[in-house]
Amino acid sequence: MTDKDAQNGGVTDTAPHDNDPTDPYLWLEDVTGDDALAWVHQHNEPTVAELTGDRFEQLRAEALEVLDTDTRIPYVRRRGDYLYNFWRDATNQRGLWRRTTLDSYCTEKPDWDVVIDVDELARTDDRNWVWAGATVIEPDHDRALISLSPGGSDAAVVREFDMTTRKFVDGGFELDEAKSQTTWADEDTLLVGTDFGEGSLTASGYPRIVKRWRRGQPLEQAETVFSGSPDDVIVAASVDRTPGFERTIISRALDFFNEEVYELRGDELIRIDTPTDASISIHRGWLLIELRTDWYYSLETGVEEYRAGSLLAADYDEFLAGTARLHVVFAPDAHTCLHHYAWTRDRLVVVTLADVASRVEVFTPGTWDSHAVSGLPENTNTSIVAADPHGDEIFLDCSGFDTPSRLLHGAAGGELTEVKRAPSFFDAADLEVTQHFATSDDGTAIPYFVVGHRHRQGPGPTLLGGYGGFEVARTPGYDGVLGRLWLSRGGTYVLANIRGGGEYGPTWHTQAMREGRHLVAEDFAAVARDLVARNITTVAQLGAQGGSNGGLLMGIMLTQYPELFGALVCSVPLLDMRRFHLLLAGASWVAEYGDPDNPDDWAFISKYSPYQNISAERRYPPVLITTSTRDDRVHPGHARKMTAALEAAGHQVSYYENVEGGHAGAADNPQIAFRAALIYEYLWRTLDGS
Repeated sequence: MTDKDAQNGGVTDTAPHDNDPTDPYLWLEDVTGDDALAWVHQHNEPTVAELTGDRFEQLRAEALEVLDTDTRIPYVRRRGDYLYNFWRDATNQRGLWRRTTLDSYCTEKPDWDVVIDVDELARTDDRNWVWAGATVIEPDHDRALISLSPGGSDAAVVREFDMTTRKFVDGGFELDEAKSQTTWADEDTLLVGTDFGEGSLTASGYPRIVKRWRRGQPLEQAETVFSGSPDDVIVAASVDRTPGFERTIISRALDFFNEEVYELRGDELIRIDTPTDASISIHRGWLLIELRTDWYYSLETGVEEYRAGSLLAADYDEFLAGTARLHVVFAPDAHTCLHHYAWTRDRLVVVTLADVASRVEVFTPGTWDSHAVSGLPENTNTSIVAADPHGDEIFLDCSGFDTPSRLLHGAAGGELTEVKRAPSFFDAADLEVTQHFATSDDGTAIPYFVVGHRHRQGPGPTLLGGYGGFEVARTPGYDGVLGRLWLSRGGTYVLANIRGGGEYGPTWHTQAMREGRHLVAEDFAAVARDLVARNITTVAQLGAQGGSNGGLLMGIMLTQYPELFGALVCSVPLLDMRRFHLLLAGASWVAEYGDPDNPDDWAFISKYSPYQNISAERRYPPVLITTSTRDDRVHPGHARKMTAALEAAGHQVSYYENVEGGHAGAADNPQIAFRAALIYEYLWRTLDGS
């Protein structure tokens, strides 16, 4: 799931939403109930006991070395004169929020100034704090809203912090644990969406109301600025404090992919009348519109058609007046799509994907002339780490499956230089990266990358990864833990770019939504078959792994395509698609999957919902299911109930639930390393024929 997925207090309000007499394991949805936690303990214990031997300890130590090493790139973002970074290592397991200057950052050993030590704060407060981010007031940078999550859940406490004194403000702005949305209106005013009490949240559990909260005012007396419908997904506000371009924007998400956006001028709401399924951004005098579907735009001179996946630009004030001409900044083709973009003050930096490999261009607003950023290696992923909207600075990160990250820095439109390079965590001399295409059931060519060994004779243990949802593009990138624990030990890794993702733009996703969901599974199954046909692996040596929406995919592979795999790893998954919309943030995903309460929708959902399609007659591959008690995004009941039902049907299933970590499954580097070692030990035991 994505960052939109939030609900207030999910792990503390845990009673099941209704009584389903046909579900014998409904009681496992009681997240912190005594019986449910006893069940978790009874299932964790044998899994840990079985998998934590000598090789596990070696795997865990190697993963932790990758995660904790001081030679990692400390990624930064600019706030005024300083570059800020959040850092975890062996000494600082909860992390340091710190800053330095550009000159110091470009040295081999920067001089870091620690602003907040989360480990020390956790000791002082006697709370298990996990860093959840900082919102610093612009352009002053003298105050911040610090979000701290107990145990790593999405719900967080928000506290005002004085950047000058390095202390939390006594009597300042503070919000109790919730999935709050906050923004600075000025130094004494916030726009806040949070749990204000009964009726203040949407059915998805997001804030429904935005209020203006002034310093010294009790929260219950804050003035309501905007109210959405209980059926909306979320209502949120943002404030641009750029001098000369001050704006307050209100967004009302009708569902996960559609929203209405307004500018608030005084007491007047002015609709920014773009298609509700388009994504927009406003920078100084420019409006950018990213289309998910074709758009017919009317002017006095006629109607102009723009294709789904295009990025359009317009003068913002002219667009509000209905007189703007639209300029096509980017138009997709059969192989190329928009991936992401970012503004500097006077340039637009755009990353596109060409058959899932990155290209970067820099545009000049007005003329919209562009030039490509040169020197980027082929078959790699380039991402915009940071761009200064008030200056010309950009940071780009480039990496590939076998190529560690390089961090490039410079002025947008100018030459970029390498300022940091990540170490190699594994020997890639024998590795080669190739791209292939499998043919899905409907004839569509599905790309996938293979990270294999040049000198391998015959098939070997292979791990296949995929996601296939929410227009999330999976791209090539360096993973030191995967390299150490899997590739360097002889394993092959495969990344499938299946439909449902965004690797070829929005239509790659929209065709696999709702009743088209079967395409995701068919694509993944086609890649699995192709790997065996190419003699890269065998069924017995082929494992697959996915989390969240990818965990749903693993559940479908288990119940619909069990003959294709030797083992599966299913993490923080959706699995009970009959009740997903009733659990935590699940209602926000109805636009992606459909509404189980609608008989027409349930007709297609019921065909693949893993929990409802368990068979005691078919042979399933062994599966490891993992989740987190503190996951307040995807309910841990999915993983618990699926495990119980599989056991009852006589299938081989291992289960592990981490008490912390939220939807990430782990709250710090030692927990990440433990979970990674558990997974890779499981895969080696089940897939290694030796």
